[in-house]
Amino acid sequence: MYQYTAFDRQFVAQRAAQYRDQLERNLAGTLSDDDFRPLRLQNGWYVQRYAPMLRVAVPYGELSSRQLRVLAQIAREYDQPSAAVYQTAQSTQGKLGTTHLPTGYGHFTTRQNVQFNWIPLTRSADVMDLLASVDMHGIQTSGNCIRNITSDERAGIAVDEIVDPRPFCEILRQWSTLHPEFAFLPRKFKIAVSGAREDRAATAWHDVGLHVMRNAAGEIGFKVLAGGGMGRTPIIASTLREFLPWNQILNYLEAVVRVYNRWGRRDNAYKARIKILLKAEGQRFIDEVEAEYQDIITQDGAPHTITQEELDRVAASFVPPALQHAVPQPGSDASHPPQADAKDALEYSRWLQQNVAPHKNLDLRAVTLSFKRLGQAPGDATASQLDTAAELADRFSAGEARVTHDQNLLLPWVHQTQLPELWRAARKAGLARANIRLLTDMIACPGGDFCALANARSLPIAAAITERYQDMDELHDLGEIDLHISGCINSCGHHHSGHIGILGVDKDGREWYQVSLGGSDGSTLSGASQPGKVVGPSFDAAEVPDVIEAVLDTYRRERASGETFIATFRRIGMDRFKQAANSVRQTAEAELG
Repeated sequence: MYQYTAFDRQFVAQRAAQYRDQLERNLAGTLSDDDFRPLRLQNGWYVQRYAPMLRVAVPYGELSSRQLRVLAQIAREYDQPSAAVYQTAQSTQGKLGTTHLPTGYGHFTTRQNVQFNWIPLTRSADVMDLLASVDMHGIQTSGNCIRNITSDERAGIAVDEIVDPRPFCEILRQWSTLHPEFAFLPRKFKIAVSGAREDRAATAWHDVGLHVMRNAAGEIGFKVLAGGGMGRTPIIASTLREFLPWNQILNYLEAVVRVYNRWGRRDNAYKARIKILLKAEGQRFIDEVEAEYQDIITQDGAPHTITQEELDRVAASFVPPALQHAVPQPGSDASHPPQADAKDALEYSRWLQQNVAPHKNLDLRAVTLSFKRLGQAPGDATASQLDTAAELADRFSAGEARVTHDQNLLLPWVHQTQLPELWRAARKAGLARANIRLLTDMIACPGGDFCALANARSLPIAAAITERYQDMDELHDLGEIDLHISGCINSCGHHHSGHIGILGVDKDGREWYQVSLGGSDGSTLSGASQPGKVVGPSFDAAEVPDVIEAVLDTYRRERASGETFIATFRRIGMDRFKQAANSVRQTAEAELG
């Protein structure tokens, strides 16, 4: 993991002190709410439906056990609303069918951040100080700026990796943080970086997607994509450069963001993203970026060229950790748990299949802890679970964990001989459910239960589907399926890229849901990135689980031997799935007479 320098720590501590001064002036009435709003947003503090929401940056997903424990402390001690605020929230949500809103937890996001939904604003400066004590903050997790740099959760350990992207992610983080020219862009700006053959970072869905690669001569460089995004207008990124030398990436990105900043629309928030500009201008945009890049190189002297010395300095933080492993107990091997009965052996083998991935080091494995279970919203982690994750990271993964794109935690440095012991410990904590990449390992945003922008609630839909598909035999029979749920068109639940996508919409003050099929995030299983297609009219909340069941039953009838859901969908097309989904509405209407 990257190790903060004295400068880094001073920077974050000063930022926390600055925020405390701003907050105190706001609470005293000398800094108006309107003036305070952009300042708190620049530090990750939103005001949501019932209470403030804090978004904590986790650059490229890496967390230390020490940081996990502080996140647990924040969840336990600060993510607690006043009785009056909570009573109001419960009363309002009770009218919509939700009577319990959990407190005291963190929420992993698809962009490798951690969010808290209940921290009172009066205590926010104390939380900033606590985060700073472990080299964390919320800087640029909101606002029209370059947001948290994301990457492949298996960066540095994946067997299909060409180049470790983490040193470049860190250099990008340092370049973009409080960049004076890019603090007030037309709209938020998201960058994802991948260094492997399989795109586990969904790069084509980002404002800028970067693939670290080697050319025919073995030289390292970047394939540069731009103009991807979800929201109201889902667009797949276009290629700007097939190969850019690695040391020029900051100069080139400076040109990309500068052209966007110059011409991106500021009169319409829905048309302000770079994807709209690039789609409208096409080659003209690419040509202007190239011209701007050449000016930066020739006239400005290429000020952001990365030196080999700087790359080596940063890369020194990303060497594999020194691992010490206890001598395994007799019978403790990587294929069967010691003294396991038949049920445990099946459960363990499924866990090995779904939750354990191969590693660049043949003696090690990457293990995903599943936070998706009945009674807990996708991505949520209680204070106790965060503490447990820290303990597991210390015992089995050199004190490191990573937030995944799918809202789980991954342990990147697990020795294969310790897999049985890790499985038992994770199972005891409820974090070993063998559902990774299966239907109940769904992505969901907080939706209308918390977010002021949402049109509908996503969490009750996620809960209803999870409850219906609890049988592990059935889940494994269905195989790998990406189910993504968003509570509004902002697409924080990435519904466009789901094999099955669910979008909450508002019709005459009521919650309805669109279902789409055939989306892809660009992974090997899903194929090239593409948005799903809507199956037809929207469905009532009570109908959605039946619609999902009808779609999955159609898949089971139509699939070839060993065929995944997405492969079957692409082979037979939309029509039979659409007919099955819409039959749910027809049945409901017939019953109503």
